[in-house]
Amino acid sequence: MTLRLVRGGELSYHLLAFDEDGRPRRETAPSSAGGEVCEAAADPKKPITDVFIFSHGWLGDVRAAVRQYDSWLTAMDHPRDLTAAQRSRPDFRPLMVGLHWPSLPWGDERLHRGPALLSGDDGASNEFASENATDVDTLIDAYARRIADTPAGRTALRTILSARPTAHVLLPQQVEDAYRVLFAESGLACDGMSGAPGADQDSFDPGETLAQSEELDRGTGPALLGGSVDRSLNLLRMPLRQLSFWKMKDRARRFGEGGAHRLLRELQEAAPGARFHLMGHSFGCIVVSGAVSGPPDSSERPRPVATLFLVQGALSLWAYADHDGNPYQRATPGYFRRLLADRLVLGPVVTTRSTFDTAVGCFYPVGARLARQKVLGAALPKYGSIGSFGIQGVRGTVDIEMVNDRQYYDYAPGRVYNLEASRVIRQGRGPAGAHSDIAHAAVAHAFWQAAARTE
Repeated sequence: MTLRLVRGGELSYHLLAFDEDGRPRRETAPSSAGGEVCEAAADPKKPITDVFIFSHGWLGDVRAAVRQYDSWLTAMDHPRDLTAAQRSRPDFRPLMVGLHWPSLPWGDERLHRGPALLSGDDGASNEFASENATDVDTLIDAYARRIADTPAGRTALRTILSARPTAHVLLPQQVEDAYRVLFAESGLACDGMSGAPGADQDSFDPGETLAQSEELDRGTGPALLGGSVDRSLNLLRMPLRQLSFWKMKDRARRFGEGGAHRLLRELQEAAPGARFHLMGHSFGCIVVSGAVSGPPDSSERPRPVATLFLVQGALSLWAYADHDGNPYQRATPGYFRRLLADRLVLGPVVTTRSTFDTAVGCFYPVGARLARQKVLGAALPKYGSIGSFGIQGVRGTVDIEMVNDRQYYDYAPGRVYNLEASRVIRQGRGPAGAHSDIAHAAVAHAFWQAAARTE
């Protein structure tokens, strides 16, 4: 068991790691999805009242997960909020669990280094690191693991990754053909905007991807494609990164509905009197939504949780829409509509959005369907993220501005609250902008207040 104490504070958390297929790694869960963490939840000598489960998003290896959970728990470890939690529930005893699922190519997945416990202080994974200096064989191995590790898939990847841009041909025919083979080998689908995360697109057209990427790059503040020589090479590889984006959304969903859901059920059985609060960041919002909803083809009704907190979500703003809530696809509910329709969250569902988050504001539409999309009416696009627009297409949603770490949120059970957090989530450099700038007392305070408002 990897138990980490937040430095200088009262809170600790268990880091529970899973492999690429959503199976618990033996280092942290030797016997079941929950392993020792379920034993801690069921300990009658230290009865747990509240279980908090966290999921990081895309581009996270072990080090990145540790950094995020350390900083997030530090933000949550605020005396005012802890005192309020203890005052509202005198027997308050929390159990904190951070989930790790591998979502960073070339990431460090070691849980231990020699005799020492892993540390989150030994460097950062560069989320948008250039691949141009990496040899082709290494790139093929990395992308094969993420997209399609088949003989045909690897052959297609070699064609794509060995290609070099020319002054006259935007997309050579052999590269376009290789992209189409790779898509066929990937197992991805194009089920339209209401499909499952990873299949929620209308089509895959590598030529259109290149054309729109180039168009969007000219109009963005942070350069999408990089400069000079790198720009042309990055443009040629944009469809590859688009497929990688879709596959990571698909992995997040499969992990959420699989390993994370099984863990949640085991913990609910181990601590039947506890309230459960789930928080996801980026693609982690797909993970925790899938964990609550469970597999869509299951006849078993999931047990409701108390709170769902979706921070800078990298999934569709229409993912939870009512049957008639999406103006672009009438009479078709969002993929996670069941979560709200069946009251699988007894307390509030809370989201954050920020105009300074360019990862979801600019690059999410690039990954989802790119820039040329019609917008109905005044505001909402067909393809956009919760981290930019909040949850849309649901009756009775409430919009609130996040101001500071002392404000009162009059949350009501079963309602959706979209928090405009640009005053708080605003710092960040590079293409991602403020996407990961979430470890603030004000953000943690909004979560604590949601956790206190259940039926």
